Amino acid sequence: MVNGSYDIEEMNSILNKTVAAIEESKEAIFDIAENARKACNSIKKQLEETKQKMKTLLQEVELVEALEKNGRKRLLQVSKDFSKYSEEDIKKAYQQANELQIKLILKRQEENDLFRYRTELEMRFKQSEDTLKKAEELVSKIGVAMEYLTGNLQDLTTTLEDIQVKQNIGRRIIRAQEEERQRVARDIHDGPAQTFANVIIKAEICEKLMDIDKEKSKIELQVLRNILREGVKDIRKIIYNLRPMAIDDLGFIPMVQRYIEVFQKDTGIAVDFIILSQSQMEDQVKNLSIFRVIQESLNNIKKHSGAKNVKIKLEMNKKGISLYIIDDGIGFELNENEMEIRDDGGFGITNMKERVELLNGSLQIRSEVNKGTKINVNIPYE
Repeated sequence: MVNGSYDIEEMNSILNKTVAAIEESKEAIFDIAENARKACNSIKKQLEETKQKMKTLLQEVELVEALEKNGRKRLLQVSKDFSKYSEEDIKKAYQQANELQIKLILKRQEENDLFRYRTELEMRFKQSEDTLKKAEELVSKIGVAMEYLTGNLQDLTTTLEDIQVKQNIGRRIIRAQEEERQRVARDIHDGPAQTFANVIIKAEICEKLMDIDKEKSKIELQVLRNILREGVKDIRKIIYNLRPMAIDDLGFIPMVQRYIEVFQKDTGIAVDFIILSQSQMEDQVKNLSIFRVIQESLNNIKKHSGAKNVKIKLEMNKKGISLYIIDDGIGFELNENEMEIRDDGGFGITNMKERVELLNGSLQIRSEVNKGTKINVNIPYE
């Protein structure tokens, strides 16, 4: 009995020390989380200010580009007609064109610097956000451990099930992130990486031609400039796919309409976008998720369906969001459950489904060979 009593007292002492140590660690983690939260808020404010500066700067760049283009036209005009324009006119036109060109270069450099600064802020925000999430998750887990150690076993089974659900959601999020990173890596490899490799080759050619044939070197420089423009276009497309800035600037519906216009122009596929009802929704996560479903669906249609016509219906009301996407393409086979997509069902379907389910929504697909495909998405308001 004495030994038994001694053992219990010792165990209680160990338990109390363990609880005290955990409480101390919990306070330290709280401090880390609070500092990370403050950092997130500060960086978020800087990002908003930077986005506004970029918006203003883009307008300035467009204006200077137009002025520079007109300056070059003016220079070409006066250079061709010596009978009408004096040498002083030509010199003045040349100076104006040169000044505008320098101004444009400086504006573009400013744009690049601001873009790099925004990228740096986004990376810092992501790091602070990750720290905050990890700290909050750790605090949650410590809370569960404290309840267990202090003998509060009420609803422990439910708590453990919730942890399992969160872990499963975490794994799905990680998998989705890895798929997105893989896609971005592929887009960069097939686009800008190839472009810049070509730029290096062209730059070497220009360097060799400078002392041999200046006219040919000028032609090569023009080609080089066109390649760089295409590279910048590819990079902006990748950035847009990662996070469409238009959703912040224009709003959800105008952003979707603009994306559909570009899609129709690029593919020749007719898209009928019908808004059945519309109410203001402040949840940008849900807005962005619906946009991603539309984006991925149209991407699948372009790559796999052979469709000529697409109909998109969007309904936004107090209950939630409903989305219908219908195409007249070749369709594809579903298994007997009609929701488990075969391997040839098209890239991104599983990703779309998981994205919607994380928001407590549902995604249903109906498709038959040669009878097109129908996608129905419902996301409730909480």
